[in-house]
Formats: sequence, structure tokens, C-alpha cells
Amino acid sequence: MKIEQIYTGCLAQGAYYITSNGEAAIIDPLRETAPYIDRLQKDGVKLKYIFETHFHADFVSGHLDLSKKTGAAIVYGPTAAPAFDCIIAKDNQEFKIGDITIVALHTPGHTMESTTYLLKDESGKDHCIFSGDTLFLGDVGRPDLAQKAAHMTQEELAGMLYDSLTTKIMPLSDDVIVYPAHGAGSACGKNMMKETVDSLGNQKKMNYALNQPNKEAFVKAVTEGLLAPPGYFGLNVAMNKQGYESFETVLNNGMRALTPDEFEAAAENTNALILDTRSNQVFYKGFIPQSINIGLDGDFAPWVGALIMNVKQPLLLVTEAGMEEEAVTRLSRVGFDNIIGHLKGGFNAWLQSGKEADVVNRITSQQFATNVQIGTDKVIDIRKETEYAAEHVSEAFNRPLSNINDWVKDINPEEHFFIHCAGGYRSMIASSILQARGYRNFTEVAGGFKAISETNVPKTDFVCQSKLLQA
Repeated sequence: MKIEQIYTGCLAQGAYYITSNGEAAIIDPLRETAPYIDRLQKDGVKLKYIFETHFHADFVSGHLDLSKKTGAAIVYGPTAAPAFDCIIAKDNQEFKIGDITIVALHTPGHTMESTTYLLKDESGKDHCIFSGDTLFLGDVGRPDLAQKAAHMTQEELAGMLYDSLTTKIMPLSDDVIVYPAHGAGSACGKNMMKETVDSLGNQKKMNYALNQPNKEAFVKAVTEGLLAPPGYFGLNVAMNKQGYESFETVLNNGMRALTPDEFEAAAENTNALILDTRSNQVFYKGFIPQSINIGLDGDFAPWVGALIMNVKQPLLLVTEAGMEEEAVTRLSRVGFDNIIGHLKGGFNAWLQSGKEADVVNRITSQQFATNVQIGTDKVIDIRKETEYAAEHVSEAFNRPLSNINDWVKDINPEEHFFIHCAGGYRSMIASSILQARGYRNFTEVAGGFKAISETNVPKTDFVCQSKLLQA
């Protein structure tokens, strides 16, 4: 028996590849199937089952393409009703893969069909669980995403999750290994550990959700402090449930190279959004007017989903040379399939064609320290509220990037302000959005609060509620 966790950091997502005696199973695969098929061929094993823990909201799974290419059966838990052929497992139904057994444990609460898969080794001993979004390390799945589909409140779903955990998961032995679907950084939970594998015994000791005295306390604990889910989540659920375009088709479209003239015409004729995936350290020096910068060197796909939201939005890409396929692949993982093509030769080709370019007014942290007048100048900190609360520039306002579509309308276009994040990635996203909407009355600070903290700019951890943007 071999179990391999295939972890994708930008999505904080774990897929699992399992083999035993010539047969294999894959749990919660990503959209692109080539790496899995290459692995199967290399190991000389046949894929028998594709297990899905639930209808994922934060990414588009590769179950359909993988099943078509390998003939493997797709397995969902009880109550799932997808628009394609699959096995709907009964609670406690067993599946043989070589010499091991996988048992489907129905664990509703995060979603109604959520299922934890218990793996029993060759001797029949409970070895590990693939807990999906039911149990994370340090947390449990948020119970608010499936409210509308389930016709239930988040409190009712949380109560159901409590029952699932106490009756199906907690009775298992402490030495059972926990393999979750996500780790720290995912929007599917609020308190996840940075580790991606742990023992169930340790989770029983330290996971706050598993240490509540009763159901009422559990419901209160897991529903407190939940931020609104990203807007694209519901659309990804629909794609996972109803079906989607093949990854190869999406990739072929995205890899269509357009000359500067063709690119410009496409932008004008298709209502496409120009997405520039270059580093913020390059983007600010020159870019196509109206383009939005979300760099591949950060949490690219989640930010695209959170800020663009509509997965059907036509996109035109500007990338560094050789990064076109990476950009298309990562966009497809969150369902952004309507990619018209990319700029052949990148931004340099645009410049060489003599077309118009724009820049962002960026200054160093030391220039900021020299020029800012605390109490007089307006400073907008676009980090999360928790980051802001830990320490921030004195008198700075907190306006998280995730809520920019709400607070941008409150900006006075006649009032200058400084803007920063933690390191420059998020503030350049915000800067590009602001300029695309006609705001040019700001100065962005390179290096963000990390760089500012090394200057003599006054800082504080005192939080004035009037300076916080309430979610």
C-alpha cells in the first residue's frame, strides 16, 4: 500500500493518490489530469475509483476528465445528485482497492453529501481517514456554504456536523492518520494549521472544535467569525455538480497567441478583462491601461476568484514569457474557463508596437516615512482585519482587499491617500483595480507594512473601530 498526498500550495488543497496490488484510487483530484495519468502509467497500476469528499466550492475537481480518460468510477457520498453517472455510496459501503478497503462514512454538516473515507489496511486495521472538509487540522469545515441548497441555517448544519464528528470520527482510534482536503490559507475554514497531516489523537487534544463541551457550544464556536465566502464558490459547486468543459479545450484556447493588434481588438470587441499575471515589482513600471494585476507569484487563483467572481468573464492574459500555460492551468482550477488568449511576446511586444502604457505611482517605505504626515494624510491598509489589529500605521484606515468592491465607491477622488498591504502583492492588485476605475489620487507603498515597520513611522496595535471596515 502506498498513500501520497499531492498538495497544491496556491489552493491550500490536498489530493490523494493511493495504490495497492496493481490498483489505484484518487481522492479529490485537481482539474488537470496529466500528472495523475503519468503517475498511473509509471507505477503500472489501474485507476479503479475516483472518490470525491463533496461538491467542492473553492476549486473545480478533475473527476469528470479523469473518469473519461481512465474508465474509473466516480464515487460520491449519500444524497449527492450530480448530473453525470457515478456511484452514490451508502453509509458504511466498502470499496476494495487491491488488498485494502475504503469505507464511505457519511459525515454531513459542511455540505449534505460530505463523506469521510476510512482506509483499512491489508490486515483490516483502521489506518487513516480522508476527511475532506469535514475535519481539518485545527478546525472543521465551515457550515455556511450549503445553506441555500440544504434549505437549512448555518446553525442547523453546524449541529449536523457536530453529530457527524461525534458519532463517526471521534470514536476512531487515536493512531488513525488524518488527511484533510485543505490546510492553512483556504477559505473553507477559519483556523487551520499549517501542517497537512496529523494523528486523530492529536486533533482530539488540540482542535478547538473537537473540545467543545456540548452541541450548543460547538455550534457557537464554529459559526463565530465566519467571513463571507468568495463570490465564485457557488459557481464552482455548480460546475462540479453539473459538468464542465474539458481542461484540454480550456488550455488550447488560453494558449492562443495574439499579436498586440489582435489583443487590442479582442479587448475592445469581447468585453474581456485584461489580467496581467506578472509580479507586482514589474507591473507597476508599465502595463496595458485598464488591466488588472494579480501575480502568479502569490495566491493567484483564489484572488482571481474572490475579486473577479464571475467565472464566465472573458479573460485576456498578459504573462511573463513561458508562463502562459501555468496561468491558464491555475485559472481553470477555479473555473475561469473563458480565456480568449494571451499577448504574444508579452508586455514588451505591446510597448514595441507603440501602444499606450500606464504606470502605478509607487514609492519606497523610506520615502513614505519621509513624506507622510500622520493624522493629516490618509493611509489605507488593505490587509485583513486580524493583520491590521496586530499592528498598523497610526491613524491608518483598514479596508481589506477582499472587500474592495464595497469600499471603492466611498473613495473621494479629490483626496490623496497612501495605500499598502503586508508586502506589496495585494496593494498592487488594489492599485490596478483603482486605476481601472478611474482613481489616480493615491500612492502605493512598496514592500508594504513589512518594510514600513522598519522605518520610524509611528505604529500602534490600538484599534479604533471607526477605522475598521465592518464585514
